[in-house]
Amino acid sequence: MQPTFTTRPDIRGTFGAVATTHWLATQTGMALLERGGNAFDAAIAAGFVLQIVEPHLNGPGGELPAIMHRAGAAAPQVICGQGPFPASATVERLTALGLAQMPGTGLLPAVVPGAFDGWMLLLRDYGTLTLRDVLAYAIFYAEWGFPLVPRIVATIIPAVEYFKTEWPSSGDVWLANGKAPHPEKPFRTPAIAETYKRILAEAEAAGGNRIVQIEAARRAFYKGFVAEAIDRFYKTELMDSTGERHRGLLTGDDLARYTARIERPLSVDYHGLTVHKLGPWSQGPMFLQTLRLLERIDIAAMDPIGPDFVHTLIEALKLGFADRDAFYGDPDAVDVPLSILLSTDYADERRKLIGERASTELRPGNIGNAKERIAQVLAMAGKEKPVGPGGGEPTFAPLPPEWGDTVHLDIVDAAGNMISATPSGGWLQGSPVVPGLGFPISTRGQICWLVDGHPSTLRPRTRPRTTLSPTLVTRDGKPWLAIGTPGGDQQEQWTLAVFLRLVHHRMSLQQAIDAPMFQTKHMVQSFHPRTFEPGRAIVEDRFPAETRAALEARGHLLTVDGPWALGRVCAVGRWNGFLRAAATPRLMQAYAAGR
Repeated sequence: MQPTFTTRPDIRGTFGAVATTHWLATQTGMALLERGGNAFDAAIAAGFVLQIVEPHLNGPGGELPAIMHRAGAAAPQVICGQGPFPASATVERLTALGLAQMPGTGLLPAVVPGAFDGWMLLLRDYGTLTLRDVLAYAIFYAEWGFPLVPRIVATIIPAVEYFKTEWPSSGDVWLANGKAPHPEKPFRTPAIAETYKRILAEAEAAGGNRIVQIEAARRAFYKGFVAEAIDRFYKTELMDSTGERHRGLLTGDDLARYTARIERPLSVDYHGLTVHKLGPWSQGPMFLQTLRLLERIDIAAMDPIGPDFVHTLIEALKLGFADRDAFYGDPDAVDVPLSILLSTDYADERRKLIGERASTELRPGNIGNAKERIAQVLAMAGKEKPVGPGGGEPTFAPLPPEWGDTVHLDIVDAAGNMISATPSGGWLQGSPVVPGLGFPISTRGQICWLVDGHPSTLRPRTRPRTTLSPTLVTRDGKPWLAIGTPGGDQQEQWTLAVFLRLVHHRMSLQQAIDAPMFQTKHMVQSFHPRTFEPGRAIVEDRFPAETRAALEARGHLLTVDGPWALGRVCAVGRWNGFLRAAATPRLMQAYAAGR
């Protein structure tokens, strides 16, 4: 059965295509293309706008992972704008405070905000326009106002009293006369506008050359007034999800030492395509591991909304999650056995574990002390419960994390430049606003363990193992597809379902995104309080009743959610002479555009 209904048209053109999780960012990306910018210029401008119009999902104090392919280049490259833990963040320091887990909110889980430097690196080395060109749209919306999507107001409402009593600097930005903002009125964040205008003024004062200006902007953020404001504020003590007040660990020196960097992606071939992901400092390699498992299974013969398809993907993903939780971490600090994990021999052995019944075990591969590591992780999972606001990503309001945790954009231009980016962090509900800057700092540090010896153990100046995971696919060495989604632990799952429906079931991009979505919760969840729900699967109720019944008969602990409840996938493609774009209708804010 192939669903033919789509909520949006099949966007096709030859000039450029943009898909993001907010219509204003999509419009911004197209505007930059129309002005003569390339896909990277468009991505930067759209990314800065997303910081403003989706502040509950990302912000100026967040992080940036991206995969980009420059037209004519031999291979894609990764932009790593993921900031590390502070130099003073150690297991001993946290456990001395009586903590068994890193808190989900507040000052303690802060990492260096890497997004700004990531965007500047992309602009300097791959863009063509000026700093003013790419910042102007974000400054405009912050200064003159933007519409509040319902989830922003829903996020602020339960935090009103908390902002007043515990995080007054957040109340100054996110409350209107001491109350949640009116959902139908333009909302302004002038303090963020002033921060970006000051960065821009310092940059332009440095000279007329665009490279000189970009470098001056980087200094203003990481060694200038932005870093100084963060350093001052993180010496204070504020409430967090432990129910106690703690002083921050992040310092100006941590920012001064940071630079974003370019890395090689990890890649596997799949049915004539080459799929590229981030390294094991993200969960991206498990997507590649799952493709290895599935490449010798006849996915094309399965109904894309049938029980065999859903069951097979869920069981394969469970194996990937187990390996993620046992092996993944910052490869600068730990040895991740990628040559084994991504090998066909390893996949052949792991494939034998996919049976007719739903597994309720967390089963990593037989590599080293993997079983001991998983036992260790399961013993820590959910060990601390948040006191007051906290829990789930973005870790504050009592919202289901499957609604999305971050933002995403995909852009391709006529020359063949392509980029997929998943900016995140700096959530308005995750940490208090830094006075004088107007924005909070990423709490990505909550993805760590306070125990010695695990790959994801808290280690100073290393990157946390994140969930952020954009995807870029090439065919014959040329960019073919950029795709991704918000959703924390769901990112690989939702992207995988869309990708396989596109490749094997001849769906259009929009059909594959609109088709009923599903996910498993069978992993140690990445965000505080990091619970484990063995065997739990969630499906949209648009799946046929017979599919749902068959899944339950196979042992899946099934939760049926609303008809359009899961997934926020966006994508752009390039094949058969057309540039293509598609975006999810879920939440009614993502949009695709092209001409």
